[in-house]
Amino acid sequence: MKYSQDEIRELQLKAIQVRANILEMIPPGKVGHLGGSSSIADVMAALYFHTMHVNKHDPKDPKRDRLIMSKGHAVLVQYACLAELGYFDRSELGKVKTFNGMLQGHPDMDRTPGIEAVTGSLGQGLSVSLGLALGLRLDESESRVYTILGDGELAEGQIWEAVMAAKVYKASNLTAVVDWNGVQATSTTAEIFPIENLAEKWKAFGWNVIEIDGHDMEQILGALDAAKAYTAGPSVILAHTVKGKCFPFAEGKAKYHNAAMSEDEYKIAWQCIENLKKEVQA
Repeated sequence: MKYSQDEIRELQLKAIQVRANILEMIPPGKVGHLGGSSSIADVMAALYFHTMHVNKHDPKDPKRDRLIMSKGHAVLVQYACLAELGYFDRSELGKVKTFNGMLQGHPDMDRTPGIEAVTGSLGQGLSVSLGLALGLRLDESESRVYTILGDGELAEGQIWEAVMAAKVYKASNLTAVVDWNGVQATSTTAEIFPIENLAEKWKAFGWNVIEIDGHDMEQILGALDAAKAYTAGPSVILAHTVKGKCFPFAEGKAKYHNAAMSEDEYKIAWQCIENLKKEVQA
């Protein structure tokens, strides 16, 4: 399917705003997961503002699609999207990780509208997603489930148990997205826990595999449409991304997996946001 330049531009601007919202949540001196939140921001913008069926007025709409942030430490990017949808007041962005706020450091389905599961203990989100997908199928629902996985998270054995089970049960309403940025908490994934031939592995487990540039909006939309159209089983989108994307001081650096920005870095980050807006709007 072809997308108009206006559609692409609108979603690119949404992704920029999502990154701006992330910055609002982690001002200078406040520790937060900038790297893994910004790497998946383009995919998240495409999901929430184009592909997924969501109801801005009812986060619990039974017809909604579900998104599980399996790499729950990167939940800032999900909060950024939910704020844009109006699920909670934007003032909550400034209260992230405080006792008085509804936005905690990891997803909390009891405190935050739009959060579908408590995650962050890595490796569990795909199992939760499969359970949701199979439950929706039993209910004869057309709703879909999307799971965001980190590439470092794939070292968890439970991931692969869920991968096998999803194929066995032909969970065609389930799509996994791997944020393949090549960097985890303390170094590169290649150094800490290399997983070779990733696309071939998912194919061997019977999944429909789609490999894309995770920052190219047209490729992202095409992959999400292709996954939705595939009915023989589950699909996985392997999205090649850059950790800390759009913030040059953080790009590809393990330090910014979870760190506090300095005053100077914060100013640079906001300037990057303004420059990107001008570039897309030109």
